[in-house]
Amino acid sequence: MTIRVGIGGWTFEPWRGAFYPAGLPHARELDYASRHVTTIEVNGTFYSSMSPATYRKWHDETPDDFVFSLKAPRYAVNRRVLAEAGDSIARFVASGIDELGDKLGPILWQFAGTKKFDAEDFAAFLKLLPAAAGGRPLRHALEPRHESFRNPVFTALAREAGAAIVFADSEDYPMIDEPTADFTYARLQRGDDGEPTCYPVAALDGLAEQARAWGENGRDAFVYFIHGGKIRAPAAAAALIDRITDR
Repeated sequence: MTIRVGIGGWTFEPWRGAFYPAGLPHARELDYASRHVTTIEVNGTFYSSMSPATYRKWHDETPDDFVFSLKAPRYAVNRRVLAEAGDSIARFVASGIDELGDKLGPILWQFAGTKKFDAEDFAAFLKLLPAAAGGRPLRHALEPRHESFRNPVFTALAREAGAAIVFADSEDYPMIDEPTADFTYARLQRGDDGEPTCYPVAALDGLAEQARAWGENGRDAFVYFIHGGKIRAPAAAAALIDRITDR
């Protein structure tokens, strides 16, 4: 079992002076962030394609045991018919993501809040998700944002595909805590900038216990502090890492 805790992205102006030391060059922010958290969810890949050289640069700037998760491109998920996403998925997977090497973590497939569950279409979409990129096994995480996905058929499809259903701690999206893969992918979105550690101390204690529970039977966990309380997200990640590792 490996529990990784991190944040969404590393380029966020309010972090300069709050998380990043004053005067730190912007070009060194990934280097700094990757030494204070153990994983980062990359949002930029949702909006645009990256080059192999970019992925290689990210690999070289981060510690050996660091891992990135990549948000899959919007062109693949923001579709009326998901079964028609094959070309977009193939382009993304062939764009050089394997240049991250062992630092390539899960691929996050995030669906719009208006996207309703269609069993036949979703089953066809899951069959499009590749098992590997450049010979490296891929892990897939599915984040539905419509209540219609609270459906045992969706859970069964995800389990059959070996894809994780995102545990969304959110006021706006369904929380589905079902073990459908060999890892858990959690996105914690109820943070508060008024809290020094984004989440209250008691909540962080509970999250540490929850993360350990996710690790039962050898399942890995990827935990991200996202959106809510974003200014304090790095502090939350550090606090949770301390609890998990008893630092």
